[in-house]
Amino acid sequence: MSKRISKQEMEHALRQFGLKFDEFDVALLDAGHINGTYHVTLKKNGAVAGEYVLQCINTYVFRYPELMMNNIARVTEHLETKLLEQGINPKRRVLHFLRNANGNNYTYGEKGHFWRCYRFVDHARTYNQVTDPTMLESAGRGFGEFQKLLADFPMDTLVETIPDFHNTKLRLRSFFKMVEEDPLGRVKSTRTEIEFFQTRKQLSSRLVDQQNAGILPLRVTHNDTKYNNILIDDDTHEAICVLDLDTVMPGLAAYDFGDAIRFAACTAAEDEKDLSKVSLDLELFEAFTRGFIGGAQGFFTESEIESMAWGARIMTTELAARFLLDYLSGDRYFKTEYPGHNLDRARAQIRLVEDMEKKFKTMQEIVRQYA
Repeated sequence: MSKRISKQEMEHALRQFGLKFDEFDVALLDAGHINGTYHVTLKKNGAVAGEYVLQCINTYVFRYPELMMNNIARVTEHLETKLLEQGINPKRRVLHFLRNANGNNYTYGEKGHFWRCYRFVDHARTYNQVTDPTMLESAGRGFGEFQKLLADFPMDTLVETIPDFHNTKLRLRSFFKMVEEDPLGRVKSTRTEIEFFQTRKQLSSRLVDQQNAGILPLRVTHNDTKYNNILIDDDTHEAICVLDLDTVMPGLAAYDFGDAIRFAACTAAEDEKDLSKVSLDLELFEAFTRGFIGGAQGFFTESEIESMAWGARIMTTELAARFLLDYLSGDRYFKTEYPGHNLDRARAQIRLVEDMEKKFKTMQEIVRQYA
């Protein structure tokens, strides 16, 4: 478990959610870059009394966590309603967050930490790497269905948990501002990487400009569609439940498509140091595309279809800039495991963009094929 969080703090948080137990086991779930996430197994009278996922929210990243949890409450209630209308039991399909004595789906701990807790979904798991294209297609279908289920959600009730989260134009503006400030003197060792962003500044604003021009419609989007943010059933290998709803807010369909491709269709890990291993796997790209567009069932407009491949390039460029900005500013945002971790991440994403540029026409043709 995290060195910052004691088991005593976790126990206090669990009891705030009304859980009854004599003892509990805890295991760190460490796939994410932001929050502290733990699998908790409660025990009472020597027997298992329940399994839950307990999360300590990073309030440096999420400055208004109560508003974020209000978003999540509305979205999960809407998803449950839509599934019930289709005759589908939502128990394993939608996250169920516990509430404390005040009726909130969150609580504050003894040391001021912000906690939430939801029921653990058994006989299902997440994956950090794709081993089966069929499972990736299912994940794509799950994310596509997620957007379609939220098609009639009242978008104006959502708060932006991280304003301008995927506004690539502003992201790059912040990046170049950090380059000018260079607080830790790290710019001199990253000149090649900085040049990469300078030569792609205009192209990276394409989606934002099209949104502002009314070409691309706003949707309720997930905005963090990594392969490990959807649960896959152990038996059927079907995607059953979308996780990590912190950034559900108005956005573009291309954001969700592009971020998923960036993570799942890459031939190497997000922080691979050997850049010769980093490329776009077109078979995996096609598998996710088939699932995502099929899951949305004709929901997307023609302009959105044309934006999908651009979304992959631009989301990868954006994250590369975010990783490098964090490196230049002292690694304050993303969790790191060693000095230079964010720089390695940035370089891997840059290489992936370069490979996408070489394969871009094929990417566009694949998207049009399934549209």
